[in-house]
Amino acid sequence: MDIDLKEIAVYIVLVIIVLIAAQHLNVVVSGSMEPVMYRGDIVVLEKADLLGIHEFNASDVKEGNIVVYNAAWHEGPVIHRVIAKGQINGTTVYEIKGDNNKVADPYWVTESQITPRVLTFNGQPLIIPKIGYISIWIRGL
Repeated sequence: MDIDLKEIAVYIVLVIIVLIAAQHLNVVVSGSMEPVMYRGDIVVLEKADLLGIHEFNASDVKEGNIVVYNAAWHEGPVIHRVIAKGQINGTTVYEIKGDNNKVADPYWVTESQITPRVLTFNGQPLIIPKIGYISIWIRGL
């Protein structure tokens, strides 16, 4: 059996690309952002820190951005829209709300809680519809 180093290199590159791409996708698991995104959709993200690479700075987040953050009130990441930005005791904080929710999330969010931001094109979030249902089914959500 001959070992083709070029073929091995191609497989290694493909695995690396898939792993990096997977870090830039998140499955929507609730209806809180309808009608912009629905349960089972996959959103494309830009990361605040991916292996030391900063695709955006959390300090650049502004009203209207859709972000993923680690919520103090919920287990797991939350995908919601920033509706206000302010300062509390010298710390930048964000008020965040699901588009389909009547009230804002219960706590202000700090920059350190925001991990990725949803990538947009011409003001619209990049979404792959319904493919995430496979992940939801596997995880039992």
